[in-house]
Amino acid sequence: MAGLAAAKALSSFFDAVTVLERDVLPSAPVARSGTPQARQVHVLLRGGLDALSELLPNFETELERAGAVRVRIGSQFRLELPGFDPFPRRDLGFDCLSMTRPLLEFVARRSVLRENNIALNPNCRVTRFLEVPGRDAVAGVCYEREDGQRYELAADLVVDASSRGALTLDFLNRNGSPPPEETEIGIDLRYATAMFEIPSLARPDWHAVLHRPASESGRGGLLIPIENNCWQVHVNYIHGAAVPENIGDFIASAKTLRTQTIHAAIKDAVPVGPIRRFVFPCSIRRRFEVLERFPDRLLPLGDAICRFNPASGQGMSVAAQEAVALKRLIEARALDAQPLKGFARSFFAAIQGLLAAPWATAESDFIYEKTRGQRPHDLSERMSFTAALQRLASEDAAVHRIMSEVIHLVKPSSALRDPEIVKRVSALMAASI
Repeated sequence: MAGLAAAKALSSFFDAVTVLERDVLPSAPVARSGTPQARQVHVLLRGGLDALSELLPNFETELERAGAVRVRIGSQFRLELPGFDPFPRRDLGFDCLSMTRPLLEFVARRSVLRENNIALNPNCRVTRFLEVPGRDAVAGVCYEREDGQRYELAADLVVDASSRGALTLDFLNRNGSPPPEETEIGIDLRYATAMFEIPSLARPDWHAVLHRPASESGRGGLLIPIENNCWQVHVNYIHGAAVPENIGDFIASAKTLRTQTIHAAIKDAVPVGPIRRFVFPCSIRRRFEVLERFPDRLLPLGDAICRFNPASGQGMSVAAQEAVALKRLIEARALDAQPLKGFARSFFAAIQGLLAAPWATAESDFIYEKTRGQRPHDLSERMSFTAALQRLASEDAAVHRIMSEVIHLVKPSSALRDPEIVKRVSALMAASI
């Protein structure tokens, strides 16, 4: 998804954009081997949908035509938080679309390929980046096709949207540049996803359910409607035991959550397909922005910069927003004599605001005693502020909307530091001492 969004962002400024994809690309919205998490629940936050809609005309409409389900945030989404089971339901004024990852990717890929100057080449595994003679810039890539033949492709700009970012780190090592500092938050997240037909007699007063884990248990869950009249259901364990392997155990695990909302919905529903399991060891942030120098004509993007706890559903949305930032930055530099000189450093600086809210959410995983990594020095104050903010939002619809807009990456986290909100939150914190 990061590569598709980046390709579309670049297509207005370059004669040709080539996407090299190591996987086989299906001609229908089905999971593929190159995305091991594709069968797990994926969430496209409103901010991510807005970003992709800015890049891809009519994208939201095309998703709905393909089967994506519209859900109203606040009124149709049941949110269960520790101390609020459920959080007050109210119309917050915006929607999200709910669908499987394969459907989202398929519609995005189809839209991107309408651009005549974008070529998507499957079965191409990039093995290394090529350097210019002075080794201070990337000149292109070396890649292999499925027949084992090796090829080189010259490029004015190389975007590393390969998730792991290993090729960028390899290039930095080969040209003598220091690697970026890495911050890890070890959560040992284990999760599983199952699909169920929505029962014909199901009449819940919600369309989707998000069950946030308490710090004592680390158990959470998510139920969303998807295409073909199905629910996709996710259970997760932070620092917990192995996730269920069969439908019976999966349904039983839903019963161990604080509430019975998800369990009651699926206990008599017809399962579709097997259980899909996955393990996510840690969130990772690479501090490219503090490097004193960085090769020209190279740009890591998406998970290559920051990988978030997937239970928060932020990865694809942040990558899409980074692609929009990429487009705007190139547009602003288009008339410069050397528009790509020092481009990466400007890009790293430009996206820090996009990373602030989702990384703060990742740092909240330190509420679990076993979480590994360097705890923020102000974690206790942050958690107290968040608890009081949630209390205020439960009572005030306007604050509830702002909080939800920040969660959905529609507004920056600074919106919650509005002086009036801070004053009211501080009063609640003082009253609770």
